[in-house]
Amino acid sequence: MDFIDKIKSQNQVNLDQKEFLTNYLQEINHWQKSNKSYPKILISESEPLLFLSAFVAAVTVKCPVFLCNPQWGKEEWKQVYELVKPNLLISQGRILEYKNPSPKTHELLQNLIMVPTGGTSGNIKFAVHTLDTLTASVIGVQQYFQTPAIHSFCTLPLYHVSGLMQWMRSLLTDGQFMITSFKSVEAEDWINFNPHDCFISLVPTQLYRLLQQPSLTNWLSQFQIVLLGGAPPWLELLEQSRLAQIPLALTYGMTETASQIVTLKPPDFLRGNNSCGKVLPHAKIKIQDQNGGELKPNQPGLITIEADSLMLGYYHDNFDPQRRINSFIPDDLGCWDEQGYLTLVGRQSNKIITGGENVFPAEVEAVIRSTGLVQDICVIGKPDEYWGEIVVAVYVPSFKQVSLVELKQAMIGKLSKFKHPKLWISLEQLPRNSQGKLNQKLIQEFVRDYQDQ
Repeated sequence: MDFIDKIKSQNQVNLDQKEFLTNYLQEINHWQKSNKSYPKILISESEPLLFLSAFVAAVTVKCPVFLCNPQWGKEEWKQVYELVKPNLLISQGRILEYKNPSPKTHELLQNLIMVPTGGTSGNIKFAVHTLDTLTASVIGVQQYFQTPAIHSFCTLPLYHVSGLMQWMRSLLTDGQFMITSFKSVEAEDWINFNPHDCFISLVPTQLYRLLQQPSLTNWLSQFQIVLLGGAPPWLELLEQSRLAQIPLALTYGMTETASQIVTLKPPDFLRGNNSCGKVLPHAKIKIQDQNGGELKPNQPGLITIEADSLMLGYYHDNFDPQRRINSFIPDDLGCWDEQGYLTLVGRQSNKIITGGENVFPAEVEAVIRSTGLVQDICVIGKPDEYWGEIVVAVYVPSFKQVSLVELKQAMIGKLSKFKHPKLWISLEQLPRNSQGKLNQKLIQEFVRDYQDQ
């Protein structure tokens, strides 16, 4: 049974959606007949029902569809327009037409689904997927957890891979799909809902906020699976979750792989395992050195990914899906343990070389968090004439009275001295997006300007 048949068989389109869906289909079909081409469609909808109506319509008529963040600013939309050269925009329940020429390679572009990534670095890219790659991800998750139906309780945006895949899992496994805002969850609007057979996906900042309220902590512990991804969790957060018996499933994945390809099962987590888990059935991972040689357990190296859910590539002008990539090397460094569990070490591009020594920010951040003196932390490198780079900690203190002396003293004996930050910068808040990811570019610019003060 294909994607469209699934939607019809489950009757997942309600009356309001059906009206929008019908209108979208009519307008898109009219454009196709007039231009004898498949229009490149941007979808910018924050309202879930409108988003799903637009997405289903675009996929039904095999159009290349680009998912967009309604919160993008002027410069980001300019990037998207210049990259995509769209024909139609679906936003706020309406279709707007752009006076761009029809795609020359329209037959090659049909059935492609472009999912945004990279916005936090200031450079928006679209990972090119198909229904086949998205379906492969669903099947991998279903097989890994050995569950016939995946019921999803979603608080993440559908234009992002983390939200879209929750809907896809429920759709393709005959599960239920519930979506609401995270604010409504924090307000305890769902506290009487029994989530015992549901999956929920959270980012670490969301998990932290729910754990601050005992009633929501108890509610969260009742879920079948609590998938955690989007950003690295800190040790104290994991320990607090374990103490509260939260069935956490730590994950490793990305937009390029249609969400998770490595996952830790809750029983392993509750027994004290803090790794990303084991590889899902639809994926293969190798840990390699700089020359492509495969490394042994406990030897950190570059992660290389092969997966049925792997994107075809990044979208560009005259994109040809026939030239899809077969493997992908992200910026991540990791290592296996003897039991085949994957642990992330850090990001290759974030590695700091200070005085000839390698420092991985994730390790330093974890130690600083463990002091209990900071609410949030980002460790980066800053060019220095003497050291090459110095370690910089940009942090949000847990309370106003936290002093620099306290922070430095709390670090003594926990890390090699060369890993200790030489510059500490206190802020009221760090720039994070709705998925909890830090805007590294903004922080780097801030540290650069701070140097000039």
